[in-house]
Amino acid sequence: MALSTNDAFAAAGRARGRRRGGRSRRGALSEINVTPLVDVMLVLLIVFMISAPLLTVGVPVDLPKTEAGSLQDQSEPLTVSIRADGSIFVKEDPVPFADLSPRLHEMAGPDTSKPLYVRADGKAAYAVVAQVMAALSTSGFTAINLITDTGGPSSGAKTASAPRPRGAPAEAGAQ
Repeated sequence: MALSTNDAFAAAGRARGRRRGGRSRRGALSEINVTPLVDVMLVLLIVFMISAPLLTVGVPVDLPKTEAGSLQDQSEPLTVSIRADGSIFVKEDPVPFADLSPRLHEMAGPDTSKPLYVRADGKAAYAVVAQVMAALSTSGFTAINLITDTGGPSSGAKTASAPRPRGAPAEAGAQ
């Protein structure tokens, strides 16, 4: 039986089609597997989320909580920290109260309008915090900010609540 030229080309096309139609075992994989990339990125994200809070100023203080929002970060601010025992730190270095103003002027240079952040422990004596802020104000610093933690008690502003049914007792303390 003799094959015509059309039959020979048709048989070769079927053989090629079978090989190209399905995936061969030896063929190169043309898709990129992104699963390892996603795994690495998630690990890096977790590492940065854990290490970011540790990059703050190294003096441990327990900041009081308020409902005020946080400030936008700026480049290397001047910070004064006051511990619960009344000890004063400029950045991470302990400083006696008498040397506080000269030390800050030395660090700030001629620019006393540079923001200055005061971080006082919630258990620190009010008198010490007031004395430090007064000393900073009288020494020429104009942008003194008091740092607090967010999420504390509200300032007393009441939020809108559901109306009270008739005859229901009033809230405790409301008259």
